[in-house]
Amino acid sequence: MTPRFSRSSALASALLLLAASPALAAGEPDATPRGAAVTVLKASKFCFDNIAEVTGFVLPRDEQQVRPERFGLKVAEVKVDAGDNVTAGQQLARLTDGANSINVTAPVAGTISASTAVVGAPASAKGEALFSIIAKSEYDLVGLVPTRDIARLKTEQTARIRISGAGDLDGKVRLIAPTVEPNSQLGRVFVGIAGDKRLLVNSSGRAQIKTGQSCGVAVPLTAILYSTAGTVVQVVRGGRVETRRVETGLMSAGQVEIRDGVQDGDIVVARAGALLREGDPVRPVGNADAK
Repeated sequence: MTPRFSRSSALASALLLLAASPALAAGEPDATPRGAAVTVLKASKFCFDNIAEVTGFVLPRDEQQVRPERFGLKVAEVKVDAGDNVTAGQQLARLTDGANSINVTAPVAGTISASTAVVGAPASAKGEALFSIIAKSEYDLVGLVPTRDIARLKTEQTARIRISGAGDLDGKVRLIAPTVEPNSQLGRVFVGIAGDKRLLVNSSGRAQIKTGQSCGVAVPLTAILYSTAGTVVQVVRGGRVETRRVETGLMSAGQVEIRDGVQDGDIVVARAGALLREGDPVRPVGNADAK
């Protein structure tokens, strides 16, 4: 026969279980973490560079035209071609008037950007230039910027320049035009290109000019959520999600400046997502100070 337990035996067993679990008997909550595990990090200080962009074309800083001083001459010999580098005083061509020879020399050192000199062709003091020389092989990126950026520009500010077909180069702001185009409201800026790299005139390029620096609270771009409620960051506080509307500013190296809505040291969800809602319980992971 199957043994039967009395009511007193069942009650005794229940009391033993309660005695073995004092926390539950006292009515204390289950300490097991609840909610989804989320990766978090601290909002922290970060410095952003203020950048103004200039888009334009490569032009010679100083281009000199070379012609003979006399009339009635013809080209007898050509010593250089377009693209050659020359020194000041170097012979470029030899001309003749039929009886005498005249040497044409470079007035400055630089690069021959164009040449019309052909043996037997006429050469004149007022005719087409025999040679064009980019003085000292110096170039500018000449471009336009909005009026809102012109006030932040100053000569000698450093720039990083990218030229089509030539890669990245260093430069500095050399000149800022004192007027703007009335229709476009754009101002002209001359950015001197550093180095001795040969460039193609009229090549397109873009310069990023550092005009200052701004330091403030920042979070990764992945922590920003763009929703119908606006731009928000999800903060973890007391083990629950708080959705904060934020005002963003500059962006650099994957970091976004937060001008309002999040404080330095706030614990934020590293990868914000629509699946997390206001008040949801979560288990922070990746930051020992998150609570």
